[in-house]
Amino acid sequence: MRKTSRPFVQLSAASIVLAATAVVLVLFYAAPAFAHCDGLDGPVVTAARAALDSGEINRVLIWVQPQQADEISKAFAETRAMRALGPQAREFADRYFFETLVRLHRAGENAPYTGLKPAGRDLGPAIPAADKALESGSEAALVKLITARVEEGLRAHFKEADAKKQFKPDDVAAGREYVDAYVTYIHYVERLYEAAEKASPGHYDETQ
Repeated sequence: MRKTSRPFVQLSAASIVLAATAVVLVLFYAAPAFAHCDGLDGPVVTAARAALDSGEINRVLIWVQPQQADEISKAFAETRAMRALGPQAREFADRYFFETLVRLHRAGENAPYTGLKPAGRDLGPAIPAADKALESGSEAALVKLITARVEEGLRAHFKEADAKKQFKPDDVAAGREYVDAYVTYIHYVERLYEAAEKASPGHYDETQ
């Protein structure tokens, strides 16, 4: 009998949870890749505010590469001096420093600078959960959130491909539908596995 599709192995709930948990833990303990680093309420600008108020430049030097230290140190000194000229000068100087710091930070991660983003943006559930995990010192809620999302995605892609694999040999349209579902399913699994195999430091494409 002619084979019309590649065989699939039924995924158990336990294997899905274990795979998802592995992905979560690898991503959680990898180097930070804050997608909200350009926000006025993000970690970079928050560090900038604290540095300017305290005079402790090391609070911002950690957000730039060593070769960028001189530029940010100069901007830091200029901003601190301008702050003493009055409220309007302080506001202008702070904005200049925030933009300089975020621009350099993103350049150091090979990411484009597209300007400062307003505070209060909808960042979705993952980023706030990741920050809360670090603040609380517990990753339990984060693991639960991501594990549930990964399991949902795996099950959905698997069911889509599995439902379309029994097509008739002479039904090319149905065969193509199966191939589309199969490729999507395999690529989804592949990306999850690669994420669990190695850390992904730096910035992701935030336009996707």
